Amino acid sequence: MGVLEGKVLLITGAANGIGRETALLAAKEGARLVINDLGGSVAGGDAGDQKPIEIVKKEIEAAGGQAVSNTDSVTDRKGTEFMIQQALDEYGELHSIINPAGILRDKMFHKMEEEDWDSVLSVHLKGSFNVCRSAVNYFREKEEGNFVLFTSTTGLIGNIGQANYAAAKLGIHGLSRIIAMENEIKNIRSNVIAPFAWTRMIATIPIKDEASKKRVERMKNAMRPDQVAQTAVALAAPKCKLSGQILSVRGNEVSLFSQPRPIKSIADTDGWTPEKLLDSAFPAFESIAPDLGATVTVFPYEPF
Repeated sequence: MGVLEGKVLLITGAANGIGRETALLAAKEGARLVINDLGGSVAGGDAGDQKPIEIVKKEIEAAGGQAVSNTDSVTDRKGTEFMIQQALDEYGELHSIINPAGILRDKMFHKMEEEDWDSVLSVHLKGSFNVCRSAVNYFREKEEGNFVLFTSTTGLIGNIGQANYAAAKLGIHGLSRIIAMENEIKNIRSNVIAPFAWTRMIATIPIKDEASKKRVERMKNAMRPDQVAQTAVALAAPKCKLSGQILSVRGNEVSLFSQPRPIKSIADTDGWTPEKLLDSAFPAFESIAPDLGATVTVFPYEPF
């Protein structure tokens, strides 16, 4: 008996990458599924192709699982409400939402157009709001449910050329944390995953030098979407008690991230002035302040 036996899940972005592997694994673990994918390109903004999600549906059914497909956009509140209703109409219940749907519009901030900013925040942050908001009252009424959302080390740590993605992904952590806090009394959990995995989104990152080429090859060979899927499915399982947490998955390594907390405080009983802050407080912070290193400086070692 699988860890999701008898449960009903909605999985977005399920035609490719992490979403696809999560859908296949969830079905194998006993879940009945609504699998969603607009079928658009990595950059979004196109009409989409409905064939990929149907291929995943057929693959699940061929293995003995149950799935219905959906091609609405997570950016459309009516679309996410229909996803929830589709689960209820098809299976009579819904227990969990896993939401890895996303796009990339990478560009240096001083060159970033407003449309690049709006598109990424719309899919990632508003999309996460839409799927959660569409389901939360149903979960509250039955006092059972959970969300598995997706953040990124780009937001938690930082990567050059991804200001829009970082803002959206860090916002998703904040959203998940508040959902978890507000709904703990209703037995509703919410967690986020920061995945390291070779997907078609990662494949769009330009290779500019030998070092970046090696990093990409390392990710392609040792950090796979199916490894991330294991954690996504486990977080959706009834046996899981974690809520409001950040997990990263890097190959066969799972990490629990810290969350923002004060690391040093300095007081001046006479009150601070700009000059005193510059002369004493700020210099005291400089030695312990996190540097501007990107994700690769925090995870410089080979994945397990």
